[in-house]
Amino acid sequence: MWWNRKKEPIVAENTWLVVGLGNPGPAYARNRHNVGQMVVDELAGRIGAGFRKHKTPALVAEGFTAAGGPKLILAKLNSYMNVSGGPVAALLTFYSLDASRLIVVHDELDIPFDTLKLKQGGGHGGHNGLRDIAKATGTPDFVRVRVGIGRPPGRQDAADFVLKDFAGTERDVLPNLLSDAADAVTLVAESGLSAAQLKVHSPS
Repeated sequence: MWWNRKKEPIVAENTWLVVGLGNPGPAYARNRHNVGQMVVDELAGRIGAGFRKHKTPALVAEGFTAAGGPKLILAKLNSYMNVSGGPVAALLTFYSLDASRLIVVHDELDIPFDTLKLKQGGGHGGHNGLRDIAKATGTPDFVRVRVGIGRPPGRQDAADFVLKDFAGTERDVLPNLLSDAADAVTLVAESGLSAAQLKVHSPS
């Protein structure tokens, strides 16, 4: 593949690829399905990095969580959600990382809105982005930051629900949710998944 031709010459030992899932373009930018991209935008602001075009099919921002801390490679894919796998695999190859250094931030219907869950591996739960990443990378064993968006009200179709913008009452809470999710990513990178789960799943 063309992105194999030149790999990053030196990658810090403690490096994480953080992919925020969503669909490309302004029409989708504020959809529930794009909450993963909103989280990596929050992280980019924190580390003082801007997204730029990349040799892989993605926009990338790079920086450190703190002085001497882990390096984060933040990515927003140029592909649609259902075909996220190819770009994620290309990014892992480019940066000479394996799936154990991958954190995928995504929307989760099966978790109430304004709730976070962290896990590594497992099934895709009907999430086509996760399904395609597991297929393209050859493993489901990557870290997931699951950002709860809740189930659609009444008989609204889930596929329609995720492609709608957050409701007015949700938008009031959304900045705190994005901040908490960004904290969770940072915790995984700095302290490991188990410590992050303990803090996120059992907040004081």
